[in-house]
Formats: sequence, C-alpha cells, structure tokens
Amino acid sequence: MPTTLIVSLSALIAMLPASLLPFGRTAERDRLFWVLLVPAVIGPVGWVVAQMYGRWYADLSGALWVTVAATMVLFAGAVLIVPASRRLAPLLLPYMLLLGVLATVLRPIETGPFAGTVPGLWTQAHILLSVTAYALLTLAAVSGFAVFLQERALKRKQPTRLTRLLPAVAEGERLQIGLLLLAEILLGLGVATGMAVNWTRGGGVLALDHKSVLSIAVFAVVLALLLAHWLTGLRGRMAARLVLIAFLLLTLAYPGVKFVADILLG
Repeated sequence: MPTTLIVSLSALIAMLPASLLPFGRTAERDRLFWVLLVPAVIGPVGWVVAQMYGRWYADLSGALWVTVAATMVLFAGAVLIVPASRRLAPLLLPYMLLLGVLATVLRPIETGPFAGTVPGLWTQAHILLSVTAYALLTLAAVSGFAVFLQERALKRKQPTRLTRLLPAVAEGERLQIGLLLLAEILLGLGVATGMAVNWTRGGGVLALDHKSVLSIAVFAVVLALLLAHWLTGLRGRMAARLVLIAFLLLTLAYPGVKFVADILLG
C-alpha cells in the first residue's frame, strides 16, 4: 500500500470519531469532545507535514488536505476563544471528513507534485494568507448555514434534531460576522501578496485569470455584506445566503480551478 494512501487513511480514521460525536448521547461532555477533536486536528495536519515537507503539492488532493488541516486548526482555536463555536461541529466535522475522503480518492489519479521545490517567500506568504482566509470563510459559511437552518426551523415551528445541536440564531450571526471580518482582512492581504508575486514575475500588478477575478469578487461581496450589516443591520437568512455565495466563489477560485486543471483537463 503506497505511503500516501496510508497517511490519508490514518488522517481519515483520526477524524471519524469527532465527526460522529455531535450526534451521540455523550456529545455534551467537554472532555470527550477535546479527546476526539485533538486527533481530528492532528490527522490532517500530519498529512500536510508528512506529504509537503520540503515540497508543495499544487494539485486538487493536496489543496483539499491543506484546506481541511487549516480549517480544523482554526475551528479548534475558535472553540477555545468562543465556546459557542463548538456547536458548529455537527455541520463542519462531517464536511471536513467528506473533503478528506474526496482528497484520498483523487490522489491516485492526479498529476503529482508541484514542479520544483518549495515556492519563494512571497508565494509562500500568498499561499498562507489565501488558505487561512479560505478556512475562515469556510467556518463563516458553516455559521451562515447554521443560521439559515435555525431560522427556517423557527419559521416553520418545527425544530429538528440537527437544529437543536446548532448555535442559536444570535450566536450563529455573531460567529458569522466575526469570522467574516477576519476573512476579509486576510483576503485583502492575500490579493495584495498575489499582486506582489505577479509583479516580481514580470507579469504586471494584476493577473486577469479566473483565480484573481474570483478572489477580488469574493473580497467585494464580503465587504458589501459587512457594510450592509453595520449600516442597515442586515442579518439572518439574507446575510447567510450572501456568505454562502462568497464561499462558493472562493471555492471556484481555489479548489475549483484545480479541479478543472487536474481532473477535467488533466
């Protein structure tokens, strides 16, 4: 069995118990939550360290594992800072597990590692900022989806087993706005470092490719949402829809472009 597959399966096994915990009878036990979350974070982070140390995988599988690792680390940090973030687990953790499964399945059919070694410092800074921004926007999108589900259940006066596990509407909205603000700052820095990378390569200030255009569109959408929230009090399902649109656009810009290049055109 190839080493990459062993590492991938190990990461998935480490994530599985935490993904199932929110739906069990012991979901409220704080100690058990952390006992299972720690290996769920270490698993994907271990994949990134083991597979990308000294090199960079630019394919879709590598991008997905990096996304999972970054999102899990930020989720653990968010729970430490804002305990209500823990209630995003029923939506977030199964989604992260699904991405891990997809990354594992795609690994054998892709083109392989990035040609050369680790990218330059400006490129590394751009990658770090972009990945962190995408992970934060992922958390914000999950928060927005939780708000959407809660408001729909309240409107229908039919709470479900899932909505009882999620944050209350007010908690979800606070998480969503806080995460969006952080994501917007990093998105701006990511766009700026991307311009710097393009400039150092002699390509001008801005590369008018799909990734750049979609990233700028996401920055504009998130900025408009934040301004609308502060100026008009925009919240609830409309705000959640805009967050999900921004997340979709950034997904098209980051793993989406890699999907087209590696799978459809590879």
